Amino acid sequence: MNLQAEINNKTFAQIRQEATGTWNELLSRIQVKGGTETEKETFYSCFYRAFLWPALRSDVNGDFVDAKREVVNKGFHYYTDPSFWDDYRNKLALLGIISPQVTVDVINSIIDKGEKRGFMPTFFHGDHASVFVTGAYLRGLRGFNVESAYNLMMRNAMIESRSRPHLAEYIEKGYISEMDLAEPRLETVAKAAVTKTLEYTYDDYAVALLAKELGDKEGYNQLMARTSNYKNLFDPETGLMRGRLENGEWIKNFNPEIPYYEYLYREANAWQSSFFAPHDPEGLIGLYESKEAFETKLDSLFTIPWGGYEAHNLSVFIGQYCHGNQPDHNFPHMYYFVDKQEKAQAIIDICLNDFYRMGEHGLAYCGMDDAGEMSSWYVLHAMGLYTFSPADPEYIVTVPLFDEIKLTLENDATCTITKQGSGQKITDIVYDGKKINGYFISHDYLKRGKDLVISTR
Repeated sequence: MNLQAEINNKTFAQIRQEATGTWNELLSRIQVKGGTETEKETFYSCFYRAFLWPALRSDVNGDFVDAKREVVNKGFHYYTDPSFWDDYRNKLALLGIISPQVTVDVINSIIDKGEKRGFMPTFFHGDHASVFVTGAYLRGLRGFNVESAYNLMMRNAMIESRSRPHLAEYIEKGYISEMDLAEPRLETVAKAAVTKTLEYTYDDYAVALLAKELGDKEGYNQLMARTSNYKNLFDPETGLMRGRLENGEWIKNFNPEIPYYEYLYREANAWQSSFFAPHDPEGLIGLYESKEAFETKLDSLFTIPWGGYEAHNLSVFIGQYCHGNQPDHNFPHMYYFVDKQEKAQAIIDICLNDFYRMGEHGLAYCGMDDAGEMSSWYVLHAMGLYTFSPADPEYIVTVPLFDEIKLTLENDATCTITKQGSGQKITDIVYDGKKINGYFISHDYLKRGKDLVISTR
């Protein structure tokens, strides 16, 4: 049936032409002017790659094989699970902006799986479907049963399961403990306790936002009380997030530059993990003696040389910062919160200009695209809008790569983003003729289809 409906007697040339038309329609939802031909090629190549996943699994008549291995038809397109640990940071929000109906169908798909398995699906590590669903709903997407999604998200947040390992300890102690090993190795299998603690804290925040939106005050208060748990792993002596033993003592054998796959941190070292609190950047900075002290520590992230540790998931560094893997991808933006936005842009520009189109033929990335996260990082920054906290329906404004970007959103309203000046410091952000205070712009503003002007020097 699929073969007859999609191909039948069409020639290869016809199929190629139809595919070209489909991709041109999608990619034309963002149109750019200015920049070099290489930058345009890179932009649309990244945009294309960002939309290669998740994959459609339902047939042309809507039938699909569900989580119980039964053939069913629910009236929506059934998709594979997104790569949540990576994509929640940016790609899934970009998917919602450009392809809202696909996004709704993906959410319907994970709800269906969650209801049949008992918990909302996760992917590889962490519990970030909560960030995806909350961000989509707060950006105005409808067409899925939000109460069902919320109930599943609450189950993930309250009941220990494969979706949230070590949750009981996290709830009891406010952190997940780790073993103090004499000679931990890159491949040591443990709890990845620091990463889990930090990420569960952010996931709690995401669920709390939806609880508030749906009027569940008790759930909101319960979860918000856990959103400062990341502070329990902050070590004042080192100024970094450090593992604790079950008795509360610090892990003694601690070298913040050594990366691990699953000991203390997930595919990272302490430097690549310690600035993760996208829901509470001011609270994170408040753990240091002053803004100046935090800025100095953040400077060290980008200046302490990488020690040459070979880890196939970690590649291409600015100091300790690793752009070839995802955990620290919003760390440059922390400079915004100490009034040094231009220092963030300097790091962003290096990544945009040097870490894509790599290799002999200019066709490589600096690391893993991971189902579109690396590509989406480029697309969003090239437009001047990044999902610093993807659960929140807003974007941190950066300096666009192009002089003009026309962004067509889900309601077919077109927002024009214009860059004025050629510097790294943002001097003004004006939307619809009115100056915006700070560096964030809401999704609701973009949906109005007015002009956004970003002035720089």
